[in-house]
Amino acid sequence: MDTPPAVRLHLVVGYDGSPPASRALEGAVRLLAGRDGRIVVVYVGHVPGLDMLSADAIAQMEADFGEIADELRAAVAKQLGASGVAWEFQQRQGLIAGELAAAATAIGDDNPGDTTVILVGSSSRASHRILGSVAVSLARHCPVPLVIVP
Repeated sequence: MDTPPAVRLHLVVGYDGSPPASRALEGAVRLLAGRDGRIVVVYVGHVPGLDMLSADAIAQMEADFGEIADELRAAVAKQLGASGVAWEFQQRQGLIAGELAAAATAIGDDNPGDTTVILVGSSSRASHRILGSVAVSLARHCPVPLVIVP
């Protein structure tokens, strides 16, 4: 009996530079160890109430998101540097859970037969427990397997 080929693994990590996001990135490295695949680090710039901002304010926020993305990309490069894993960085704008799901769906569509998983860190902050968090939202509506890293 022939052994089927190993499935390539695409790990989408929601990343904002926070300690929970860094733990999720570490978890992705551990999950990828010894497997064929890559880590796709996704930073989502989110502005609540975007419809209430002026065009100038929106332009400034987009510039700020670009600077933040550059800083986060550098932090990811530093964290992943010694791991030797394949990775890429994406910047998106919108609702965080929705954009992570969209990124994972696009990767799955582009790589049929491969496995795509989203990893996010959990937060113990009270506001997240009361108002909801990205992890909770994804747990309810995720189109791919989800790993919530404590």
